[in-house]
Amino acid sequence: MAQHNSPSKPAWLLPVIVGVLALIVIALGYFVVAQPTVSQESTAPASTNDDGGGVVDVVPQDEDDQIDLSHIEQREPEDPLAIGPVDAPVTLVVFSDYQCPFCASWSDESLPVMMEYVNDEQLRIEWRDVNVYGADSERAAKAAYAAALQGQFWVYHEELYANGEIRQPDELTEAALTDLADELELDTEQFAADMHSNAVAEQIDVNEQLGLDIGAYSTPAFVVAGKPMVGAQPTDVFVEAVDDALADAQ
Repeated sequence: MAQHNSPSKPAWLLPVIVGVLALIVIALGYFVVAQPTVSQESTAPASTNDDGGGVVDVVPQDEDDQIDLSHIEQREPEDPLAIGPVDAPVTLVVFSDYQCPFCASWSDESLPVMMEYVNDEQLRIEWRDVNVYGADSERAAKAAYAAALQGQFWVYHEELYANGEIRQPDELTEAALTDLADELELDTEQFAADMHSNAVAEQIDVNEQLGLDIGAYSTPAFVVAGKPMVGAQPTDVFVEAVDDALADAQ
């Protein structure tokens, strides 16, 4: 009887099978790695704007993350950049820049509402310029301080942010700033002397460093009753912050 042998497998078949299996393993591995990892919802700022250096519509910090910055409140009776009772229940410290458009809009829209609290002796506002935009900003800050030494800081400040707009660079020259002082009927000779004085320059540096020390690298930035806030947020946000601080102070 003839013996029938099973047909032998071609020699090339085994390597092909191994290669196909290897490709399948590689493909599965790539698929797993390429899938996006599920993570917690981002707590980054909702949006920022590069046009003016300010931060807008930031996500509020969690209460557990809040730090106490109340030590930066100076509450000096003779502070020419402050308004409101020294012993007001709540202090708002503002870090700003006279070339920051968001600072201008905040001063136009929200500052008048904050002044209502000042008039009711519930709030003290202390203004600090950080001059993140450079020489023109620093010159404007010195001019505002010189006006403050004549008791006209808020009037001069309002003109620097007239209609919620910043001034153009040619309106922040020494001559232009002195002309503004003249329009406001300030003593321009004294104004010019104060703008160039070492005492004013030192105070501007102190105020700027105060902001930088707490991380106020963009403007506007605020500290309400020791709690930091960033950006020209809607007025209601500041009203709520001050109201909450007043409630806590009772």
